[in-house]
Amino acid sequence: MAHREVREPTFYLLTALAAGRRHGYALVQEVDELSGGKVRLKPGTLYAALDRLVAEGSVAIDGEEVVAGRLRRYFVLTPEGAGVLGDHAAQVERAARVALRRLRAGGATT
Repeated sequence: MAHREVREPTFYLLTALAAGRRHGYALVQEVDELSGGKVRLKPGTLYAALDRLVAEGSVAIDGEEVVAGRLRRYFVLTPEGAGVLGDHAAQVERAARVALRRLRAGGATT
């Protein structure tokens, strides 16, 4: 299955959703944690990315509720999104194996 390039913030969003249904604030926290603080999503960036992923079919809206007077929207990974994430993870894994093999062959230590 051929998919377009997956940028780092999208990779972490899809990875967070692979663990199950999440709302926006939980996604911000989980992406921060998964990336070791490297990717910090602001609300505008988060919801723009989620809107794009919903439009592409990788993510689906899975309900809403009002909590403390604010709307909380939940998102889930779709089968299409799982395929995108799996393909990208496999591609990164293959590239890492090649890099490590070359480092070892060249005498570099890892």
